[in-house]
Amino acid sequence: ETDSLFPASRTDTFIQPPLLGIGGSFPYGFHISVINYPSVHIRKFINETWIERHGSPLHPETIMLLWSFIVSVYGIGGFLGSLCCGYLTTKYRKKKCQMCTNLIMLAAALFMAFSKTAKSFEMILIGRFLYGIGTGFSLNIHPQYVGEISPKKLRGFTNSTVAVFLTLGKLTGQVIGLREILGSEALWPWLLASSGLSALVQLVTLPFFPDSPSYLLIQKGNEEACRKAIRKLWGEGDHQAEIDDIMKEKVAMTSTKTLRVLELIKERSLRWQLYILMTVMTTLQLCGINAIYFYSFEVFHTAKFEEYLIPYVSLGVGLCECLSSILYFYFPYSVSHFCLQDNLGPFCFLIFLGILALSAIFIYLYLPETKGKSIMEIKAEFNKLNFGKKETSVTENNFPKEQLFCTKL
Repeated sequence: ETDSLFPASRTDTFIQPPLLGIGGSFPYGFHISVINYPSVHIRKFINETWIERHGSPLHPETIMLLWSFIVSVYGIGGFLGSLCCGYLTTKYRKKKCQMCTNLIMLAAALFMAFSKTAKSFEMILIGRFLYGIGTGFSLNIHPQYVGEISPKKLRGFTNSTVAVFLTLGKLTGQVIGLREILGSEALWPWLLASSGLSALVQLVTLPFFPDSPSYLLIQKGNEEACRKAIRKLWGEGDHQAEIDDIMKEKVAMTSTKTLRVLELIKERSLRWQLYILMTVMTTLQLCGINAIYFYSFEVFHTAKFEEYLIPYVSLGVGLCECLSSILYFYFPYSVSHFCLQDNLGPFCFLIFLGILALSAIFIYLYLPETKGKSIMEIKAEFNKLNFGKKETSVTENNFPKEQLFCTKL
């Protein structure tokens, strides 16, 4: 039974990844899409609040500036959250940090929910900033944590929940952002606060799940707790091979060295990992999906769609993306392409096509297969690229000293 893909015994392996997704990548996708729907109402609210305070309206350009800051402060918070995530998860463990993240998200939801009642658009700014910090944490914790709690043969399956819940978050934001649900002028504060529900669900349920086996064995040195966590997550059976892999990681980490950014760039044993990471992340940012999201309203308007129908047509775009992620395609939300769109119009997608083609060729040629392999086995594959065939007489039990490095930014 334990050799099959889906063990017959009841385990938490298939329960915890969705729960991590609900509070992990789901809020990130949700806040990307949901902010577009109440934009008119929020700009009107900013102006009305200013008139009530000062007796005169704001200039339209000032309103647009404040609105732009409300949108962009989410990214600033996400950047800060991502910067702090590595240090805090190492010191306080991932599960504890994720629970604290849920508290941040709940606080943000309260700011959003009562901003209109308090007649304070500043509360929207604070809420978006806190949401950004929370998603900066959770989007980093989710893939790491779910990878650590999954057996090798299911790691690819469980890691796919990152993409699935991210696009599901976008789709959910588009659905409940419709004027018939929460996108009306009366209910938009609750629209922006609604993702607090996912944080509450995760905050209540996460304490009942164990820490990751690798954390318990490598960082806490508690083998019995590690075995107990494995039984709870993966069910009864012979999991000695997975425990041996974790032990090899622990042995390797005893001689690891923490690298600074400049040292990381110079380190030969991590050179191809960096190349591939930079290629993948650059492709995510330049694949063109952002052009589809940002300019869908303009495209549909140019195509003579009635204005009241455009939100529903855009919803179809989100639905297609969600279905694609379930089928293991991943369409990320990337940076804006204003200059390309202004100068090239629809032909800008030809540039995106070229970027995707080059990235696909590079990844096909150089990215090692990771399915069913331990971290040490994957590292051995990268050693072949980093050191060449002459320097890859490496086995899992015999890694060159100079290759045993871990990185902390």
